[in-house]
Amino acid sequence: YINTRKYWSDIINRLQVNTPVESTNILLNGWLIYQVIASRLFARTGFYQSGGAYGFRDQLQDSMAVKYFAPEFTKKQILLHASHQFEEGDVEHWWHEETGRGIRTRISDDLLWLVYVTCDYIEFTGDFGILEEKVKYKKGKVLEEGENDRYDAYPESEHEGSLYEHCIRAIEKSLNFGEHGLPKIGTGDWNDGFSNVGSKGIGESVWLGFFMYDVLNKFIPICEQRDKEKTVKYEQITNELKKALNQYGWDSRWYKRAYTDDGDVLGSLQNEECRIDSIAQSWSVISNAGENDKKYIAMESLENHLVDKEIGIIKLLDPPFEKSKLEPGYIKAYLPGTRENGGQYTHAAIWTVIAQTLLNANDKAYEFYRMINPIEHSRTREECHKYKVEPYVISADIYGQSNLAGRGGWTWYTGSASWMFIAGIKYILGLNIKNGYLSITPHTPQNWTNYEIKYKYKNSIYNIKITRENNNTVTNYLNNMKFICNGIEIEDKKIKLEENGIYNIEILL
Repeated sequence: YINTRKYWSDIINRLQVNTPVESTNILLNGWLIYQVIASRLFARTGFYQSGGAYGFRDQLQDSMAVKYFAPEFTKKQILLHASHQFEEGDVEHWWHEETGRGIRTRISDDLLWLVYVTCDYIEFTGDFGILEEKVKYKKGKVLEEGENDRYDAYPESEHEGSLYEHCIRAIEKSLNFGEHGLPKIGTGDWNDGFSNVGSKGIGESVWLGFFMYDVLNKFIPICEQRDKEKTVKYEQITNELKKALNQYGWDSRWYKRAYTDDGDVLGSLQNEECRIDSIAQSWSVISNAGENDKKYIAMESLENHLVDKEIGIIKLLDPPFEKSKLEPGYIKAYLPGTRENGGQYTHAAIWTVIAQTLLNANDKAYEFYRMINPIEHSRTREECHKYKVEPYVISADIYGQSNLAGRGGWTWYTGSASWMFIAGIKYILGLNIKNGYLSITPHTPQNWTNYEIKYKYKNSIYNIKITRENNNTVTNYLNNMKFICNGIEIEDKKIKLEENGIYNIEILL
């Protein structure tokens, strides 16, 4: 018992914050990272979803939060997932380590998360050496025409490649575009419930276009050092993709979500159901592929149509699927307002928060962040009776309609915990670590006068105090920021992380 407490204490105490809002402190000072590690990475299960499998995109994203505490764990997770990539570049959607059995699918985003998380890890650590790590592929019969998935035991191939080569194979496999110049959605593209949108091999995904654009832009600087031909190719693709997204992805007030095999549009003003979907809007900002005016208009539309402040949720899409002719897949089997079908899917709600910080809408970003904090759903007896699930861990979803409105769905086993941590630490409180350098770029509310971060890196302690001196506006404070370390002002506004020492940092806004 004592050893267990010490184990968790050693992890959690590596990063602690003190903000004016106690519910934020409680989540960021232990509960979120405990949920990520205990439920998502160690057990890979929870009360509401007894699984045990590794999801290719799932545990990769989970490991992004762990890099603040143990970057070597993130590295190990990346290499594990690379070993579940087929020689052709596609990957196992999920697998059980114990049996060696997994599922090969036509889901279109999985493979790109290997590249995304690899780039994220390298940016954080500066460890380009991971790209040289040799990892074997999986081998197996390619899916036949009309075959959407196959569950099997896929043996290890005799072929191996560097992680860089694995990333290249993932990218090359993903470059499969439809008639509008957007990537084909396959049988799902993060939203697995869209299982029928592109099952005939025609449907396209607007969200996947934004995600692919971001992945390529992150990977191009890595490519420049190794392969000029691929660099030029990927730059051309990003240019064409941006044009297609803003031409064929735009729907007058927001971005569409997808084109189906049959030519229907999801996420269009003309629709009776699924007129707007949140992740196409948030990722137009996160990827920076949305044209400037369109990004702001799209996020305003997201707020107007999907943020329900009375219930305290940010819906994934609206109106939910129910009676229209649209048949997007198994998402329609959920009750309207439940899970992906028009409820809050918390994973996506957090991307909305991140997008608002990138637009410097700091008050709004934190309002949304606090709104989706489970503690804020459990402040009174009445709210507890409505929410009904644990207030100290993130819920994968919250119902959005009728008598179930405001009720939490499954808890513990959700990738939302990792993103909630990242949104709080990196995007709101502004702890940025890049190539081994620490800087602070806050996106905190205007009424916060100060807050603190304590970060332990190896044997060093960084005590960071951020103070807003002059009530500067968002546009001014980063330019006027003072960065003082151990009494000395740092002109570059960043310092190299060292293995030993105590560093008292004052940030004056």
